[in-house]
Amino acid sequence: MIKTVRVGGVPEHFNLAWHLAIENGKFAEKGIEIEWIDVPGGTGAMCKMLRDGEIDIAIALTEGVIADITHGNPSKIVQFYVNSPLRWGIFVNAKSPINTIAEMQGHKYAISRYKSGSHLMAYVNAANNSLTINDETDFEIIGNLTGARKALAEDTAQLFMWEKFTTKPFVDNGEFKMIGECKTPWPCFAVVATDDFIENQPQTLNEVLEIVNQSCNELKYNDEAVDLIAWRYQIKLADAMKWFSELEYAAKAELNEEEMNVIFGKLVQFKIIDAIPNIFDICYSKTVELA
Repeated sequence: MIKTVRVGGVPEHFNLAWHLAIENGKFAEKGIEIEWIDVPGGTGAMCKMLRDGEIDIAIALTEGVIADITHGNPSKIVQFYVNSPLRWGIFVNAKSPINTIAEMQGHKYAISRYKSGSHLMAYVNAANNSLTINDETDFEIIGNLTGARKALAEDTAQLFMWEKFTTKPFVDNGEFKMIGECKTPWPCFAVVATDDFIENQPQTLNEVLEIVNQSCNELKYNDEAVDLIAWRYQIKLADAMKWFSELEYAAKAELNEEEMNVIFGKLVQFKIIDAIPNIFDICYSKTVELA
């Protein structure tokens, strides 16, 4: 019997290992059909899809999914996907008078949606640079990268934070300029599954994790990986090489209690969550390694 698993992720180079495992028949060998759904709206959109039962698994930004689970999303982190930080570029329209992070104060951020990575990282960057943000006036919801391009061109928003290498082509073509970057102080992507999927298909979940972790390992040590990334995602070869050299896949279905509590503390510090939660309210108990 074929088991169908609906997986959501951003249409970006981070998820190549999933696509290669699908294309190479690794899931099919185990009787699993992955129904991959590209979600250009990012983590906020994926969190809504998890809540609405439209997907079983999401590859989502750590900060966004933890925030949403604390607000009632019936899902759990089952492992990290990428341990290295996400490098958020800070972008403005190429003709903007804003040239430095210090000049961001008082301008409006284009965000995909509230509680998305682009929303939450605005607070991280503000805290790092002693900037203040007005919750009611400083955000413009734009949906995705296409919406951000329109908003910055029409000046309905002036600032945009998105994954650096995904957005760099728009710097190269003269549409945006990058005035800085902000790294996540935690592993950037997590694998998240709905409580319903965890409860009813734990064996399938374990098989999916095993396959994708193996695919991550194979990709990381593939001599042709950089060329493949540059070609498939239309990234300059030098940029693909730089990104790939910094990439660290988690490649194991394990969560460390001590590490998670450090992450929770940082999320409280940046006011992304209100208090440190119980780890088992956020993480799948069978993949948690207790300190």
